[in-house]
Amino acid sequence: MFTPKIPPPDTAPTPGTSLVPPLPGLVHPPACTCHHTPATPTAPVPAAPARPAVRFTPGSLLVAAAGGTAMVLIIGTVLVSMLLATAITAASVAVCAVILRSLLNNQKGN
Repeated sequence: MFTPKIPPPDTAPTPGTSLVPPLPGLVHPPACTCHHTPATPTAPVPAAPARPAVRFTPGSLLVAAAGGTAMVLIIGTVLVSMLLATAITAASVAVCAVILRSLLNNQKGN
């Protein structure tokens, strides 16, 4: 069922032949039937002026610095709170482990 079905050699197409027969009577016209003379060279197009350099005003620099500072403070706050949550979770797991250990040791002694 999963083995490939290879046609017998007498029905397999030979390399170089197409499985689709050509359509009879279909003739393509040539791409261009006119005879062009070579085009005369035209004047070169002037290059577009270069974009002016970006110029920062003192106000825009102040806004960029304030935005960067705000981003650093926000990202730092999020990372510190995640670290604090991890530390609190680890401490509570450690306390639970100590309590369970003492409860299990008390049961073995009685």
